[in-house]
Amino acid sequence: MTTMEQATPSIPPNRQALPAEERHTVELAFLAAHDDGPRPPGWTLTPRAVVTFICGSGGEALELSGTRPVTAGGDPELPARLVVTSKFVGERALVERCVVTLAGERGLLLVGEPGTAKSMLSELLAAAVSGTSALTVQGTAGTTEDAFRYGWNYALLLAQGPSRQALVDSPVLAAMRAGLVARIEEITRCLPEVQDALVSILSDRRVNVPELAGTVDALVAAAPGFTVIATANLRDRGVSEMSAALKRRFNFETVHPIADPAAETALVRDQATAVVQRAGAAFGVDDAVLDALVTVFRDLRSGRSAEGWDVERPGTVMSTAEAVQVAASLGVAAAYLPAGDVLDLMPGHLLGVVRKDDPADHSRLLGYWDGPVRRRAEEGSAMWRRLWDLRENLR
Repeated sequence: MTTMEQATPSIPPNRQALPAEERHTVELAFLAAHDDGPRPPGWTLTPRAVVTFICGSGGEALELSGTRPVTAGGDPELPARLVVTSKFVGERALVERCVVTLAGERGLLLVGEPGTAKSMLSELLAAAVSGTSALTVQGTAGTTEDAFRYGWNYALLLAQGPSRQALVDSPVLAAMRAGLVARIEEITRCLPEVQDALVSILSDRRVNVPELAGTVDALVAAAPGFTVIATANLRDRGVSEMSAALKRRFNFETVHPIADPAAETALVRDQATAVVQRAGAAFGVDDAVLDALVTVFRDLRSGRSAEGWDVERPGTVMSTAEAVQVAASLGVAAAYLPAGDVLDLMPGHLLGVVRKDDPADHSRLLGYWDGPVRRRAEEGSAMWRRLWDLRENLR
């Protein structure tokens, strides 16, 4: 199973996307007021409220004893009752384990195939626990140790020498000072020597600044509440294996693809609708087309159709995120370039997905058309008959 958010609310025209703490400001403030039980040091919500924020209230309207303002300023008051939306399609137990890990101030590593929304889950967790998801390092082959420790404002460094004012905190160091959650995306994309800068941070919970030796700023100790959420893709190529020492500092949690076809279809619909709306149009793709699209992705992802027919899996990852992008492309095309049935565009977009890694995946997609697509067409399905007729579009 996997994680992904439901439909995105309206976004100011000058910003394409908002962080989780801004998208869900009212829900976060409501849950902080609703559950005033014990919290780990530095947490903005109780662990139970964090789980509710991510998994939703199950359609039940939660009630406050009285309305309370979002802040002490002039923001509108909170509603007396609120249904918390589900932002996670998957196992509640996974979220609970993640929350327990963070409450114990242990590092959390979310692993899984690309496109299973590990980053989104880490963002939601950080927003609920710390009130901000902004303290993030994007791991790449060019990421240096400074991204985990600190750097320098060289103008100040040259003018006055090493000082606290010249020190530039990394997102991790800033999280240590404030007792917040730091996020590290694609940690295995970083070189091993860069990764290992985290070993002492997660073990000793402090960072030494030798350039400031003899001053009170020479040692930065982590405030209560500090921890790290990292993500890693299982199928990435050219990644750097984590050392055994670093692995021991994390609890590993695997984010699986969505198991329920109906849940995946609903998620693809919601996400694609949000993308098309941001593009300034209404989403006009028929539910039957979305069902067929998700079926193709699930068959190719698992290597077996819903009917039990064997399917040769492509080398590329047929993730839910890719299905969302194809559905969104169909929606944008239907809105701005209408030309017949939007179903006619599906084979071309699918070919664009499977060709990303291995040229042989083209023949695997043709094999899928000659197998499950043809069989479903022969069984009398008009939708699959039309898709079978479109086989030539895959060449």
